[in-house]
Amino acid sequence: MKHIKFNIIRVLAVALLAFSCSNVLDETPDNRIENIDSTDKIAELLVGAYPEAAYVSFLEPMSDNAGDKGPSADTGIDFVTTLNQRMYFWEDINDVDEDTPTNYWNSAYKAIAQVNQALASIEALGGGAEYDYLKGEALLCRAYAHFMLVSIFSKSYNPSTADTDMGIPYIVEPETVLLGDYERGSVASVYQNIKADIENGLPLIENEGYNVEAFHFNTKAANAFASRFYLHTGEWEKVITHSNLALNNGGALVLRDWENEYSPRTYSEQTFRYTSSTQEPANLLLVSAESLYNRYHFSARYQLNSTLAGQLFFGGNILGKAWSFDVYGSGDLFYNVPKYQEYFKVTNQAAGTGNAFVTFVLLSTDEVLLNRAEAYAMLGQFESATADINLSLSVKTAGYNPEEDELTAADIAQIYQGFPASVYTPFYPIPETSLPFVAAILDIKRTVFYNDGLRWFDVKRHQMEVRHSDILGNVYTLTKDDNRRQLQIPEAAQSFGITPNPR
Repeated sequence: MKHIKFNIIRVLAVALLAFSCSNVLDETPDNRIENIDSTDKIAELLVGAYPEAAYVSFLEPMSDNAGDKGPSADTGIDFVTTLNQRMYFWEDINDVDEDTPTNYWNSAYKAIAQVNQALASIEALGGGAEYDYLKGEALLCRAYAHFMLVSIFSKSYNPSTADTDMGIPYIVEPETVLLGDYERGSVASVYQNIKADIENGLPLIENEGYNVEAFHFNTKAANAFASRFYLHTGEWEKVITHSNLALNNGGALVLRDWENEYSPRTYSEQTFRYTSSTQEPANLLLVSAESLYNRYHFSARYQLNSTLAGQLFFGGNILGKAWSFDVYGSGDLFYNVPKYQEYFKVTNQAAGTGNAFVTFVLLSTDEVLLNRAEAYAMLGQFESATADINLSLSVKTAGYNPEEDELTAADIAQIYQGFPASVYTPFYPIPETSLPFVAAILDIKRTVFYNDGLRWFDVKRHQMEVRHSDILGNVYTLTKDDNRRQLQIPEAAQSFGITPNPR
């Protein structure tokens, strides 16, 4: 079953030519600058400057957040069944359908092409204050798309090896030829470019000029992304600074309140709220992507089985109390947490055909809070780390009572006493006194962000070993240094000279 919308996508391979949501990029390169002659037209370009593709579909089954439900599980979609299985066993896949790694690669470079055209147009128009907020958004978009690509297709950042670890092509110029000559560069150079784009773009970001802020890099979303980026580079003070700005800098902190806002509601009400740009203030950045994920995330074979559900949800949290999350489904063949819904855009009313879209949460206050907690822990500021842990648990724990359930730093140290230091081996050493807090934070994140795709980034960042079992009891291990942790560069991109990852 194929769902390719652009035949040209295979020819161009890495999607480095810009496909616009409007017709403004359908012009030849020499005519584009002349036609993009206003802030409105540049803003239109930036609508398509975010990767409009799912990554949770292939990253979640690769992580330790997936288990084998057995052969009775069936998505009913052939390419999805193949995708889900290959990702669970960390095998390369070259399909270009929705929800695949290749589709994400193409969508990310398509977004980058939009960005670079917007920046070139701003420069051609002379720039100036009226374009600053658009330039800021464009730079953050370029940084984000490249960050996601390097996080998926390259090794995790390690300053001692980053100069020799292969990165991904960092594109900063509009496309003027059909096929350019692109090199992967190094992880170090990619991170340097990301950092430059963040630092140059952030001061220009504004909250004005957008119909729906949550679909653009406003100030909170931009700082949330900076918080994530500096978490990967181990710059703890910067993580805290940008987290504070993203969390309203001392103002009212709004987290996703599963205990009071989700649990009392129906399944459909919960899914609507989870990705709402208006009802859920915890959502800082959203994207609507063409995806079939809502049709199979609950029924895929390698997803949330009974064993895993017991570990993540039914066994309770570190307070010894139940989580507030509702796990739906009559058994593990359909277990799922309500996070997704589909919007079907009809393209042919008579034939009843169209395209399925799903909204995904890219950045949220919940993630930012736990980024800050980890930074506090690494700096030895255990009381502050504990305060953030308590804030997260207070709205995710059933029947939470602050007088009885609020943890102390000593409590966390006791709960995780003896935690093996070998589990987490990032490029920096984790102090022995910090390890219990880091372990607590990562455990909370694993459950809170189940089926959001974020667990895989923690797996790579902390060099965690992942073990998968099949229904027969066979165990498959992804070791800390396994090359399959870097998804393979798409075949079509390889055909144009981009070096593949070793296998």
